[in-house]
Amino acid sequence: MMLTKRVAVRVPRRVRWAGSMVTVDNPYTGETVAEVDEVDEPRMLAQIDDATSAHDAWATTRVSDRLQLLSRFVESFEARSDAFARQVSMQMGKPLSQAQGEMKTTVARAKTMMAFAEDALADYHLDDRDGIQRKIAREPIGPVLLLCPWNYPMLCAINSLVPAIAAGNSVLVKMSDRTPLCADAFAECFDAAGAPSGLVQAFHASHDRVAQAISHPAISFVNFTGSVEGGRAVYGTVAKRFIDVGLELGGKDAAYVCEDADLEQAVAGVVDGAFYNAGQSCCGVERVYVHESVYSEFIDRAKALTEEYVLGDPLNSLTTMGPVAQKRQPDFLRDQVEQARSLGAQIVIGGQPCTDASGKGRFFQPTLAVDCTHEMSLMVEESFGPVVGVMSVASDEQAVDFMNDSPYGLTASIWTTDNARANELAPKLDVGTVFQNRCDYLDPELPWSGRKASGKGVSLSHLAFNSFTRTKSYNLRRAK
Repeated sequence: MMLTKRVAVRVPRRVRWAGSMVTVDNPYTGETVAEVDEVDEPRMLAQIDDATSAHDAWATTRVSDRLQLLSRFVESFEARSDAFARQVSMQMGKPLSQAQGEMKTTVARAKTMMAFAEDALADYHLDDRDGIQRKIAREPIGPVLLLCPWNYPMLCAINSLVPAIAAGNSVLVKMSDRTPLCADAFAECFDAAGAPSGLVQAFHASHDRVAQAISHPAISFVNFTGSVEGGRAVYGTVAKRFIDVGLELGGKDAAYVCEDADLEQAVAGVVDGAFYNAGQSCCGVERVYVHESVYSEFIDRAKALTEEYVLGDPLNSLTTMGPVAQKRQPDFLRDQVEQARSLGAQIVIGGQPCTDASGKGRFFQPTLAVDCTHEMSLMVEESFGPVVGVMSVASDEQAVDFMNDSPYGLTASIWTTDNARANELAPKLDVGTVFQNRCDYLDPELPWSGRKASGKGVSLSHLAFNSFTRTKSYNLRRAK
């Protein structure tokens, strides 16, 4: 089923430009579900001009007026959420129930970020000194380019879209070529909400055209969510202009199951954290360190839970794991598993590309590899699929050393019933977020950041608004 044949970007002047085209296949059926025009240079320049004009007007509006628009946008998005969920499932393969969950979380996330706006953007007044009035103001940074991923396309975009608009900026939304229709969904909802022309635009562009847009003097901030390689490319282009950038990149997130952990809770949490969305999450669990005293029991319980996954049509309510989104991923995952096997790992379940019972889909079996070491790729290199490696450790110190032995630093989870132990271990972990007895979760009231190769900058919480504003200091000696 074709979701849409030729998708026109919502350019305010309603001009169609000739350009190349992106074709999106359904990871389950293999059928083409969308064909989307990419911008050529004139079209790109027109969109940036429109974004600049929209920004100049929007920057002068009151925060309260911006929030009213965002409220109407949320209403519009929520009314269309069932259709958007189906679009996401057909473009990247996640089960419809999980896509529907993403839509609900997107709405809730938007409302949470909106609630921060008034305080986060308010002037900060200092006490007068020597008759001089002093304050710190935050002003809109300028047109923003959002480069959004395919794994949680709506949710990742909303993390930046709401604070950017609330702060007084215009936004160009560039989605991954895997989920391009999501950019049009945002433009459609803002259009329905009565947004000024050019304020939020879908921007369908090749990598070269994106680099050209970043180099344009009007673009004032870029936020990229994606691979480390993509982040390096974006960062290199941004650096030439001395503008700021937010990078939300990969992870190799670790879990440590202590000997005193509630094993039922720990196994359920870790298995879900490893295999939800077919393991295609930057903060999904990809490696597990289990205290030697509970190692065997953990493996037995984890294997039993893994066996319960149902691979199938993402639109079928019985499906609990969909196909992997990218065509290259099954072979990459198989290579990781086979290399681990050759180095001594035991594959207790899974380990192969497959189809479902009807012969459809580019699936990879949910895979549990045990007796792993850090010589194995699947313990050090991001898998981004339903594969998790498990190691036995003898102590907290050994677990912490292994958890920190990574080029990534996004999240880590500690599974223990001893709160003091968790409090002692958490500061030793070189990551942006530490969990106790949970994992693979974003709390929008807390900042989200990565260390090392996992990223640069902060999203979520009241701190997210800092990225989309510039400070101005007022030092005013008033005339008498």
